[in-house]
Amino acid sequence: MNSHRRYRVAVLSVVKHDYVVRGWMAHPRCELVVVADDPDIPEWAHERNQLLADECEIPYVRGVEQALRDYRVDIAVVCSEAYRHCQLSARAVSAGVHVVQDKPLATSDAELQPLLDAMQQRPVTFMMWNRNFLPAVMHAQREIASGALGELQSIHVDFYFAKDAGPPKGQRPKGYPPMNWQAYQIAAHIDGSDGGVGPYPIGELQNEGIYPLGFIFGLTQAAVKRVFASSTAHFHQVNADNRVEDLAAITLEMEGGLVCSIALGRIGVASHPSGGEIKLRVVGSRGALVFHEARPDVGVYYRQQPAGEARQRRVAIENDFLLADHFVQALDQNRQPFMNFADSVRVFECVRAALESCRCGRPIDLKPL
Repeated sequence: MNSHRRYRVAVLSVVKHDYVVRGWMAHPRCELVVVADDPDIPEWAHERNQLLADECEIPYVRGVEQALRDYRVDIAVVCSEAYRHCQLSARAVSAGVHVVQDKPLATSDAELQPLLDAMQQRPVTFMMWNRNFLPAVMHAQREIASGALGELQSIHVDFYFAKDAGPPKGQRPKGYPPMNWQAYQIAAHIDGSDGGVGPYPIGELQNEGIYPLGFIFGLTQAAVKRVFASSTAHFHQVNADNRVEDLAAITLEMEGGLVCSIALGRIGVASHPSGGEIKLRVVGSRGALVFHEARPDVGVYYRQQPAGEARQRRVAIENDFLLADHFVQALDQNRQPFMNFADSVRVFECVRAALESCRCGRPIDLKPL
């Protein structure tokens, strides 16, 4: 165990979520030393990378391998567009660098294969960012682990993000060209609505499925056997135009008779006063547990309050820092973190099965990679 070592951290692209990086910025044993990306990415992506480098007063290097080598990197944090996640992570792994990756793990088997190959060759530690270190989620995990609920029988997760994705469905005039996915996502970055930035459209199952599945995997060790799902583009024109879902429902049949279900969607900012309804219901043989991911919170109301401002403000939201600390401790103790590579592959397999079920309308047996 090495509880005093400082870790040198590289950010491999930050065109999507800079909050992933900020957990490392706050950790006393981690030092951000470089932002890096490939030289041939679009200029808008270079601009986002440069902004973070300037804020942190560190270099921005247009060459991933060069940065990993020249700055003696221990940990790579990957926050690129979804379709580049695995190739950037695989290159870091091949260089012997530990990886923390933004979600999703991958959007296809072909994308995932280079990272699968790299992880088989190099003994590095991998973690996918998740929301399991929020206070209410950790409290629920302790209650279940204590046996207070008895044997788990069912879990349901409502995971509704109250975020916009452009104009509501049905508002595009007849004959008007479909909305361009990437152009919309680039423009939406200013208010954090760019959920699936990149040239290829991805729906909410791929974009957000990690979070409710992560909750379920954190509460139970049971393996998923079968998946049934349905989805639609219900709210947003950009999703309808690009034939990807913004609303979905999933049922998971798991070992031991446990049944889990998820309802998820990007439901528009006007649908909820404070970011969305994210609630879990857990039923056991001796009791039940219902909790909101957002708790604890405080309500803030005042005259002339802007319509889009959240009324409920979360308290003790240290998820990003705690995830960084969890990963550092895993490195110190040479153990696997939660949502490690094996866990992340389980999520990928579930999402892949759910998408197949949506296409064919039948339950799909889980097919391990």
